[in-house]
Amino acid sequence: MKKEKPEIRLGVNIDHVATLRNARGASYPEPLRMASLLEELGVDGITVHLREDRRHIIDSDVFDLRKKISLPINLEMAATKEMQSIALRLNPRAVCLVPERREERTTEGGLDVLSEEKKLRIFIKPLLKENIRVSIFVSASLEQIKAAFRIGAQVIELNTGRFCDLFLENNFEESSCELIRLKEAAHHANQLGLEVHGGHGLSYDTVKSIAAIPEIRELNIGHFLVSEAIFDGIPKVISRMQSEIYSARKLQLGL
Repeated sequence: MKKEKPEIRLGVNIDHVATLRNARGASYPEPLRMASLLEELGVDGITVHLREDRRHIIDSDVFDLRKKISLPINLEMAATKEMQSIALRLNPRAVCLVPERREERTTEGGLDVLSEEKKLRIFIKPLLKENIRVSIFVSASLEQIKAAFRIGAQVIELNTGRFCDLFLENNFEESSCELIRLKEAAHHANQLGLEVHGGHGLSYDTVKSIAAIPEIRELNIGHFLVSEAIFDGIPKVISRMQSEIYSARKLQLGL
């Protein structure tokens, strides 16, 4: 029996399927195979981060996904000429611009739109012209959100990483303060007409608070799901995450 789905989407980041493949220099596990399974399991989209150093997802992955699956693809990328060219050839449903440094293990913090406002406005124009939705990964800063709106982005993805880290450290006072900031940021972005997404570091425990924010329309989750799948398998993990998200949203709506 198909689950009733509230107005919130689950996108799954499959970068770390490619991380596992690349660790051995093998041809498996294939990101495409994971995407096909996720499609069967009823997720709403696939996220992949094509990094400059190609540490996990590589070019052939994104083009195979675009060609062979029907799920919407969200391409995370840095705002570089190389990535712009790839995005224009790939024509995914959406791109999400993120900060990127070679020495980081994972994305750290949101994009500083304020300091690069002019550059980013010019950068996204060709993408918008091709009807590619542009999302900006930002921290819970009202000024950064206003800047994202000014450059013409249609979506912001709020960085939930700080909240998740504080929560998992049992620092409930500071995590509560960060959650308030996320709620205020989501409300402000929604008032500007931006679609609001959330992602980074989300787990079964932390996703409940974020899914309950009424303005959030999509959650993108990857590392935790792939990690848990080692023990429980992808179908069980996706089913539980969907249940956690939908239950939190239904509770927020009073259903």
